Amino acid sequence: MQWIDGKPAIGGGGELSVINPANGQSVETFRAADSVLVNNAVGAAKKAFPEWSSASPVVRSNALHNLAQILEDRSAEFARVESEQTGKPIRLSTGFDLPGTIDNIRYFAGVSRDSSAQAQNEYSPDHTSSLRREAAGVVGSIAPWNYPLQMAGWKILPAVAAGCTIVLKPSELTPITSVMFAQAATEAGFPDGVINVVTGSGREAGEALVSHPDVDMVSFTGSTSTGRRVMQIAAQSAKRIHLELGGKAPFLVFDDSDLEAAIHGAVAASLINGGQDCTAATRAYVQRPLYEDFIAGVTALFEGIQLGDPMDLATDLGPLISSQHRDRVHGFVERALTHGAKVHTGGRAPSGSLSSGAYYQPTLITGARQDSEIVQDEIFGPVLVALPFDSDEEGLALAADTPYGLAASVWTRDIYRAGIVTRSLRAGTVWVNDHIPIVSEMPHGGFGASGFGKDMSAYSLQEYTVLKHVMNENTGKARKDWHRTIFAIENRATTKGN
Repeated sequence: MQWIDGKPAIGGGGELSVINPANGQSVETFRAADSVLVNNAVGAAKKAFPEWSSASPVVRSNALHNLAQILEDRSAEFARVESEQTGKPIRLSTGFDLPGTIDNIRYFAGVSRDSSAQAQNEYSPDHTSSLRREAAGVVGSIAPWNYPLQMAGWKILPAVAAGCTIVLKPSELTPITSVMFAQAATEAGFPDGVINVVTGSGREAGEALVSHPDVDMVSFTGSTSTGRRVMQIAAQSAKRIHLELGGKAPFLVFDDSDLEAAIHGAVAASLINGGQDCTAATRAYVQRPLYEDFIAGVTALFEGIQLGDPMDLATDLGPLISSQHRDRVHGFVERALTHGAKVHTGGRAPSGSLSSGAYYQPTLITGARQDSEIVQDEIFGPVLVALPFDSDEEGLALAADTPYGLAASVWTRDIYRAGIVTRSLRAGTVWVNDHIPIVSEMPHGGFGASGFGKDMSAYSLQEYTVLKHVMNENTGKARKDWHRTIFAIENRATTKGN
């Protein structure tokens, strides 16, 4: 599960296994990357940087177009492997992960052709200023396990489109499609060393990558606590840093909303990818006139969700990433119950034929306190907490009561209400009458404890570039007017010819 300098590599660390969480069986076993292998990968990226960063935009664009075509041709294989290593339903892999990744590649193939900055101008009478956007350098990226292929794309694509080279460390739980992505990139014409993948533990491989002196920029997606650690290490060498961290998205339903749409939206947005999504709807605040009907509707839909084999097209919800993570999610539910909350449906792992997998039932909780753990902390599972509110001001205050700021949604037919909420909530994305959709042309990133920097869109391309100011003197005079601040020009010898 290592790809360095255009070819497979073998790690020097201990043995790791990729486990299918649907049945607990091993998908693949490999040797983990150690600090030596990370050093080799960074060396390959550093060696490849001068040629790749100076390549014309059309060269980078053509390689990306080729990559998109390879993924499209092999989409069934990529989707199958993605579902095997994550447990996500094949409908999600084929209908969301693969199309989204391919669209991202095609988008960056286009936007990479426009690397312009501000037009030239004379901001000083005797000089012409211009700006250049240049590649930030060697990028060390760390991606999570919930969307392995898409996150590999979100990390790699803007970086290489900008002219950077990259070393990606995917999660050791789900590295297979990231390596497949890098292999496809080599087939597409990316020079050796431009895209490298190392798979190992965060403590060894991750910290070696973030602290490496030849890494110019670090990009991390994952939990807020780990993001703080990454930031701390990167700060030791003043590296440029990009963080996309946790979320606790509010789902704010006003009394004039389309109730059926809100109920279906809440179920879909809280169960997407098993709730293992940093933008998933996790806190539903419902204005009191609609509250009881909302609870009844969500409960009914939750109870109709089909858990099962991820490869079965009839499956709505697959397992969580591991039995350990399932137990963590269940711990949140159990502790909430001890503090007075109520489970309307779910709240446990299923029995019978699914007991060998890391499955957890869709869970709806009410009666929790606003300051409780289950309302404030990221659960990352199929758990929705619903709370009522009375006035608009109260609903907005409850929705805003979080250190996170990645995503939110507002459900109303009133454009003025919607405008107030979208302006007031400090979140990177605020949906109106929907929750979850993303597009390649628009940025994704957060406020506060959800990090900073943007994925996708032309704004993410800018994250991987550095602005350079070029200033040309236009007069040809040896003696400049500002030189008088250094010496008395009239008392100095005149340069011949001036």
